[in-house]
Amino acid sequence: MQITDNDILQAIRQGNERVFETFFRKHYQPLCNYACGILKDMDDSEEIVQSIFMKLWEQRQEIDITISLKSYLYRAVHNTCLNRIKHLKVQDEYRQHVGYFLENNHESATDTLYKNELEKRIADAIELLPKQCQIIFKMSRFEELKYQEIADKMGLSVKTIENQIGKALKIMRTELADYLPMMIALGYFLI
Repeated sequence: MQITDNDILQAIRQGNERVFETFFRKHYQPLCNYACGILKDMDDSEEIVQSIFMKLWEQRQEIDITISLKSYLYRAVHNTCLNRIKHLKVQDEYRQHVGYFLENNHESATDTLYKNELEKRIADAIELLPKQCQIIFKMSRFEELKYQEIADKMGLSVKTIENQIGKALKIMRTELADYLPMMIALGYFLI
């Protein structure tokens, strides 16, 4: 018996983790390869694909898919990759502007205060994370370890690491929402 996209979508909407995991495993690597073809960076590609699957799971009851699930995923990956490229271009232009500005100006006392305050807020936000989530986040962002390396070190699955990073990013974005413009201005890209 052939399982249709509609059957899969219904099972996912009902919270069937086994169906979702099977669906994830089937499409994860091809989607990462597709994203990498666009971005030329496998780490960014994996992060994008993971976030799309996470969003699909989190919004499973509200999501309205009118095309095949596979087409939906490829379109989501494609659009997210294009947005990432635009974002990276803006970041690069901003860094060039900031670099020029910093070459021609010395850091003001106000900038130093903002930087110190921001660093304190980031440290406070990290401290609010659950302990395991905090450790995983620090390993990912400060030690720059890949998800697989963290999973190996901690004896956890890569999926658990992905979930913990997603949870950490969600909490950090909420806690630092008021500071995002300052983070961009000072070149902090933790979240």
